[in-house]
Amino acid sequence: MTRSQTIQKTSNMDSPLGEFDPSRLPAHIAIIMDGNGRWAKLKGLPRVEGHAQGMQTVRTIVEECSRIGIHQLTLFCFSSENWKRPQPELDFLMQLLECYLVQERPLLLEKNIRFSTIGRKEMLPSSVQHEIDETIRVCRDNTGMGLCLAINYGGRQEIVDAVQKIASLIKDGSISVNSIDESVISSSLNTNGMPDPDLLIRTAGEMRVSNFLLWQISYAEIWVTEKPWPDFDIATLHASLSDYSKRERRFGGLKS
Repeated sequence: MTRSQTIQKTSNMDSPLGEFDPSRLPAHIAIIMDGNGRWAKLKGLPRVEGHAQGMQTVRTIVEECSRIGIHQLTLFCFSSENWKRPQPELDFLMQLLECYLVQERPLLLEKNIRFSTIGRKEMLPSSVQHEIDETIRVCRDNTGMGLCLAINYGGRQEIVDAVQKIASLIKDGSISVNSIDESVISSSLNTNGMPDPDLLIRTAGEMRVSNFLLWQISYAEIWVTEKPWPDFDIATLHASLSDYSKRERRFGGLKS
């Protein structure tokens, strides 16, 4: 039995907050949503059915994170490497994303959720770009939890874009080389204005970060579950928070 499975089995299902300490919630949770295709294959279904079920899981987890008071939730929806997949699956993913953006606007407004995306949006279909812009527009006055979808996103790509941005600032004299520090780099990233993730969750048992938020997760606590994303439920989320609340984050220092 893996460590994450042990935690899941000991999660207190009788309590709406499970066993985690509400005073020690992570401010920012980032999730690599993996295993949709494998979930479908195990059930003898087309891969696209796994993606469709995964969208339902997104709604459940967004609602629960908003309810318990998470400040920022970032979901890795589509990586810059995912374009290598078969065209029919890509077409379905783009249609599913467009559908999600339209269908979930009432929920985002009801829950007062702020909405943003990171990644190279200009490479997405124009219809998807339009719905992203529209969702950002209708949610612009919301003040609750921030929901960020990483779409056509890659961590190395983001760092390259940030370096080019800083180089342009140096070239036009806005900053000097000697003034470059961590804050300058952070403010040049897609996630400018967000806190760095405190907790990185990965589903489907994969033990890698897959080019996701490489700069931002430097000190994130990592939690992996064997469950594929379509099976990731509120109890599993609570299990990750229970484990997180028991960890001591020293950021390179010693125990106090």
